Amino acid sequence: MTEQLPVTVIGGYLGSGKTTMVNHLLRNANGLRLAVLVNEFGELAIDEDLIEAEDDDIISIAGGCVCCSFGSDLTGALIELAKLVPQPDHVLIESSGVAIPSAIAGSVSLLEGFRTDGIVIVADAETVQSSACDKYMSDTVLRQIADANIIVLNKTDLVSETQLSDTKQWLGLQNSGARVVETTHSIVPPSVILDSFLVLKTLTAPHFEASNLEMMTINFEKPVDAKKLAKKLADDDLGLIRAKGFVTSLKGQNTLIQVVGRRWETSPVPDNKLSGIVCLGFKAMISKQDIATIENAIS
Repeated sequence: MTEQLPVTVIGGYLGSGKTTMVNHLLRNANGLRLAVLVNEFGELAIDEDLIEAEDDDIISIAGGCVCCSFGSDLTGALIELAKLVPQPDHVLIESSGVAIPSAIAGSVSLLEGFRTDGIVIVADAETVQSSACDKYMSDTVLRQIADANIIVLNKTDLVSETQLSDTKQWLGLQNSGARVVETTHSIVPPSVILDSFLVLKTLTAPHFEASNLEMMTINFEKPVDAKKLAKKLADDDLGLIRAKGFVTSLKGQNTLIQVVGRRWETSPVPDNKLSGIVCLGFKAMISKQDIATIENAIS
């Protein structure tokens, strides 16, 4: 069994802030090798000071990250990415403003060696509701929101507290399973967007600053029902955005657990892995007591 390369699809309507967020992730990769795939280079304006070298179909970015153009051949571009030495740690696909992210994620899921981590949708707090009512935009905007595992609600500084609350309630009606993360200028901790265990393990480092987020690790001394645990971690009551880590299953198999929003999955992995689950959630929602006693809840 080999590790699958995680792929996150980043979507959102035109002007929502996707490109700004991708640049922020590249600036704060902190040693993680990110690969960004775009339909055409002109659609992603990478900050010039990040670019180290360019050729016809790949841009080398500071810190070991790359950006590739895939044109109409996403599958071919992913296969070529997998040949890079060293391989990327995580792939970001920035979809166009009018694309349906679930269609892209579906294509990724058919490829051996890749795993769809999740769909992140960037939404403009000021305009998302009006866009969803526009006769030309509504179908696309609503489909994008419905596809999301995580919604990055951007530009919250441009709306009042009442408008913000109303928009969050509206988003909950459109997609009750997505976690909504508020931000301005598309600035979010990489751990919100990326599932990499390397990112989650660095949450306590000095560069991590997110006053509304909480991180904790839980460990299990005995084998556990991995599927039951993953389902419990995805429960709304725990208030988690993400959870990832390794446990020993009831069959004695080292098992990877991954949770993003209410979406969860488990998979067997080689035995030489760390143990413990890293959990990331909102301080206002996360129940440390519930997480700390979760072993009793699944026994």
